[in-house]
Amino acid sequence: MNAILPWLILSLTVLVLAAGVFLWLQKRQGRPKKITAPALQPKTRTQLFWEETAGEPGVFVKEVTGRAEPLPPLPLLPKSYGVDRLVLMARDPNWLYAYWEITATRQEEFMNSYGPSSWAATRPVLRVYDVTGVQFNGYNANSYTDIRVNDFADNWHIEVGAPDRSFCVDLGRMFPDGRFVTLLRSNVVTTPRASLSDRLDEEWMWIEGLYRSITRFQFGVSSPLIAEELNIAAGKVPISISSPVYAGPLDRQ
Repeated sequence: MNAILPWLILSLTVLVLAAGVFLWLQKRQGRPKKITAPALQPKTRTQLFWEETAGEPGVFVKEVTGRAEPLPPLPLLPKSYGVDRLVLMARDPNWLYAYWEITATRQEEFMNSYGPSSWAATRPVLRVYDVTGVQFNGYNANSYTDIRVNDFADNWHIEVGAPDRSFCVDLGRMFPDGRFVTLLRSNVVTTPRASLSDRLDEEWMWIEGLYRSITRFQFGVSSPLIAEELNIAAGKVPISISSPVYAGPLDRQ
């Protein structure tokens, strides 16, 4: 028995070692092999399609960078033009409108003629003349009216209350003793009428070709247009159309 025990231990040891070697070999064979991939060389890709982007429709607005520059100021009408003038207009049947400009040259001429203090000693006055039916020369007006204005005014609305009348206006200076010196004289205007025209001498002519076109149509026996055709042929005024005065048929060339 004692002689067999060593052999048994040796046999077990060999078996254990053999089993260990077998398991180690199996484990090594079942492990996946690590494959080292070769380094990829860069390749040039061939572009098969080209991309194209369309711009949005509309007005191109330039991008504003920084602070926008202010717009230049709009030009203004001048206060004066350096021309001596007095313009008169008829606003309606009862009102006139006048605007004027007196230059420094005209003011100096007035002071040279009547004294250095004459401008300050006088006052500006609009003298409105009624010149209906006359060739106005400054002295033959039907009547006139004085309107006092201030030294700073350059326009004035004038109430005349006289439709269908002709007027002219003088702008001047009036002295304390009543003397009036004309500086500017306006044009002559006539106010419009405030009623219907009283002219009755106009004559109306018939357009013969207009009535002649009626014969192109066919009418019944009872139509009043047949009577009109007969009247036209006889040179009479059509019944259905009225006129102040009938001038007769047009002369044919």
